[in-house]
Amino acid sequence: MKKLPTGLQEFSKLIEGNCIYVDKTKFIYSLLNHQYYFLSRPRRFGKSLLLNTIKEIFLGHKEMFQGLWIYDKIDWEVYPVIKISFSSIDYKTFGLSKAINIELENIANNYGINFEHKHEGFKLRALIEKLAETKKVVILIDEYDKPIIDYLDDIEKAEENRDILKSFYSIIKDSDQFIRFLFITGVSKFSKVSIFSDLNNLDDITLDPNFSTMLGWTIEEVEYYFADYLSEVQAVYSERFDDIKPLLKEWYNGYSWDGKNFVYNPVSLINLFSKRIFNNYWFSTGTPTFLTKKIKNEHYTSFDIENKVINPGLLDKYDLKNMSLIPLLFQTGYLTIKKWDIFDNLITLDYPNKEVADSFTTHTLAELTIGALDKTDMLLVEIVETFNSHNIQKFISHINTLFRNIPYTLIDEKEKYFHSVFYMVMKLVGFRIETEILTIDGRIDAVIKTKDKIYIIEFKINQDAGKAIRQIREKAYPEKYALDSRPKMLLGINFNSETRVIDDYQLISQIE
Repeated sequence: MKKLPTGLQEFSKLIEGNCIYVDKTKFIYSLLNHQYYFLSRPRRFGKSLLLNTIKEIFLGHKEMFQGLWIYDKIDWEVYPVIKISFSSIDYKTFGLSKAINIELENIANNYGINFEHKHEGFKLRALIEKLAETKKVVILIDEYDKPIIDYLDDIEKAEENRDILKSFYSIIKDSDQFIRFLFITGVSKFSKVSIFSDLNNLDDITLDPNFSTMLGWTIEEVEYYFADYLSEVQAVYSERFDDIKPLLKEWYNGYSWDGKNFVYNPVSLINLFSKRIFNNYWFSTGTPTFLTKKIKNEHYTSFDIENKVINPGLLDKYDLKNMSLIPLLFQTGYLTIKKWDIFDNLITLDYPNKEVADSFTTHTLAELTIGALDKTDMLLVEIVETFNSHNIQKFISHINTLFRNIPYTLIDEKEKYFHSVFYMVMKLVGFRIETEILTIDGRIDAVIKTKDKIYIIEFKINQDAGKAIRQIREKAYPEKYALDSRPKMLLGINFNSETRVIDDYQLISQIE
């Protein structure tokens, strides 16, 4: 059985190590007849492996590709390759300009080239022109935007790095006649704004349906390449699940860039197959703090993020001084395209899967509650136990412990805000909670379904729980679930914005 490609981003090492390679060379082949490409994808989706695979193709290393789709489809011409990965250059120590200079000198040394210029832009031009004396040059740039993204909490520094990169990339435009192929990858989409303003002939294939599954793994690829590892995980869970594929989908599938084709996160699956346990592997890599801080500072709620319907043009909005949260969440992988209405030109964004939803919810709640979640694992367990045992008094007490840790500055006396935090907590601990459910007579705030009861919940702020119960009854919310035999429990909750807790609740059975 072939090895898992754990932590490997070099195609050559993957092949030499007898590791599984999910064959994406058919996609690469379709790219070769054109010149300039740009692709945006979230972290951990194989962008680096893709560029390294392209590098080996242009270096003519045919022997590495035996058994792969592209093996007998091209002439295997050899081209000089300039590959720069901004994830591996040390710009934090040396500064961006010097770090680029060092990287270019290393590449030049490999080709036996000496520079007369000190500026990184002149060095790049000299390197391109010198290499092109024998054959046109291939340029591969990985994580082009990392020197900007790493400083999103320091806009002045981010702008400084952006300007350096803009000047650097402008050299590529001026060297057009020397370039055979250019491929640039990153997380963000600065491609449509200031950084690539000179590279106006870049073909942005980020949302191109022809390349929607070029990165990530489809279920067919998972079943074909990882059949043995799937069997091993199935054996671990055989006593609980006859088939783990639905669980696999719930946890790690759901990423899409066209609303039709959905893929798995490769790194998450590799961790699953290696450890043989369903777990949150996205969480372990961390969530950028600037995202959670932006959510807190701008008073976003879950309802502002989930099932978001927007015009696809908004996904290109990436302005350092006025960054919109939704494009940021999409580009970083916390939201993905669940549906694309081509007639109305609208897309629906939502969390891809349980892994991402739980990661984001955990980080967001920790930020909103002043890090309280880092210390409250036991509290979350008690929230589950008390609700499942229908001990609502203790359940409310535990929820209030979290609410007390919300800073006063975030309290804006909006029912939606408290509602959102309650929703995130219940979702995080595993309850099936639905919100904003439309009925003939109104909109139910929340419904939680347990194995033996259905809770219909109405939230109020600075009023009383009795009013919430009356609204549930007057608008006949339970009738929506009349065909479900489980008892209906009516739960009215009132938040007090001054004390920052639930100060009143009522729980009654529908039959009372």
